[in-house]
Amino acid sequence: MNEPMLKKAMDTLEFLSQDTATRMEYEARMKYLRDEVSRMEGAKAVGMAEGITEGIIREKKEMARKLLAMGNDVDFVVQLTELPEQEVKSLSKEIKPN
Repeated sequence: MNEPMLKKAMDTLEFLSQDTATRMEYEARMKYLRDEVSRMEGAKAVGMAEGITEGIIREKKEMARKLLAMGNDVDFVVQLTELPEQEVKSLSKEIKPN
């Protein structure tokens, strides 16, 4: 084991064991830091889920554009893509006839 690390650990233990108020402050700070890490990880997970959802919607819209360009009607595209009818109608206006 690395001796400087052991000395640091022993010094920290001695420091914390001397004063109850200091130890409580240390524990409160550690809890705050753990909570902050947890909040950041939660935010990352939410951001990833939102990104995945946006990607799925973008893919559905692209598929709708392709289906509409192939001449499929709006109702058929709505059924396949599960996009709202108004959204598909809006996309159909973007498609130029060949």
